[in-house]
Amino acid sequence: MRLMIFGAGFSGLAIARALAGDCSFAGGTTRSHERFAKLEAAGLTPFVYQGGVPDGGLAAALAEVTHLVMSIAPDADGDPLLDALSADQLKKIAPQLEWVGYLSTVGVYGDHDGGWVDESTVCKPVSKRSIARVAAEKGWIDLAGQAGVPAAIVRLSGIYGPGRNALKTLESGKARRLIKPGQVFNRIHVADIGGATALLARERLGGIFNVTDDKPAPPQDVVEHAARLMGVEPPPETDFETADLSPMARSFYGENKRVSNARIKGAGFSFAYPDYEAGLGALWSDGTWKG
Repeated sequence: MRLMIFGAGFSGLAIARALAGDCSFAGGTTRSHERFAKLEAAGLTPFVYQGGVPDGGLAAALAEVTHLVMSIAPDADGDPLLDALSADQLKKIAPQLEWVGYLSTVGVYGDHDGGWVDESTVCKPVSKRSIARVAAEKGWIDLAGQAGVPAAIVRLSGIYGPGRNALKTLESGKARRLIKPGQVFNRIHVADIGGATALLARERLGGIFNVTDDKPAPPQDVVEHAARLMGVEPPPETDFETADLSPMARSFYGENKRVSNARIKGAGFSFAYPDYEAGLGALWSDGTWKG
């Protein structure tokens, strides 16, 4: 395997760490030179990419790529790489390509009133960002299919990990215990994103896979568990309806569902952190929660 990661951020770097030793890295992209050191620390040759057809050193690196991970979210103009390439261009720029992985979100399912969803559930996206994700998913499936390579769509729930978790939020004084009766969310430790995507890449598996934990739970439960680990009092309960929230924060609570991970388990993946208790507990015990 020779891998290129477009958008080597929090999740992208976890994928690189999970595949270290199993493949060679063609590189990873970022929007600016400021993050080059982080990419280099993960073994990735860094490239600046801000959209359009890759050129220069990035294009030269893609000529040797067998595996491509796309981790850049679509913006108001769409997916920056997908919109720049036809199937013929993809085959020309990456002639050795064997597999594509696209990181998406469980937000594509929309609201299901707390009911269970799986990969066969019809997508009913609510927010503009999730509508854009559905379009990008279809675009990557179509583009990869036309180029004759499998595409894995990796749908992620709320991501946490070192430096990005309820423990860190509590320490900063920004944690809130919002109460909305019946509301649940799934979550996923970033290391499990890396591990699951690495499995799909190694096996060159295509299709749609929910990469999410075993325990959809009310958000206040996570804050309370983090407080118990730290030995501090949790913040007071706040009614969701009267809480002062940004439109984006409030929009997340408009989607209520339980997401099944049976398909990725069926593909052979075992979660290192199957629920938030295990994930937060490990972050606390090894001190990596601070990032």
